[in-house]
Amino acid sequence: MLYQIVITHPARKQLHKLPAMICERTTLAIDGLAVEPRPHGVESVKGLPGTYRIRVGDYRIIYSIQDGKLLILVVCIGHRRDVYRQLG
Repeated sequence: MLYQIVITHPARKQLHKLPAMICERTTLAIDGLAVEPRPHGVESVKGLPGTYRIRVGDYRIIYSIQDGKLLILVVCIGHRRDVYRQLG
C-alpha cells in the first residue's frame, strides 16, 4: 500500500532553494517515503511527537506520518544546522 505524500508550501519553497543535486536526491528520498514511510535510519524528532526525520547528506527532511489515512506530510526541508530552528 502506498502512502500519499503532501509537501507543505513552506517545505516546497525550501526544496526549490536547495542546490540542484541535493534537490534531486531529496526529491527521490521523499518519493521513497510513499513505499516505506519509516526507512532505515529514520529518527523521531525530540520534542515533536509523531514527527520524523531522514538524512540526505547534510540536509534533513522533517515529516509526520498519519498511518490511518496513509498520508505523509513533509513539513520542513533544510540544512542540518538550520532545519530544527525552522520548526519553532
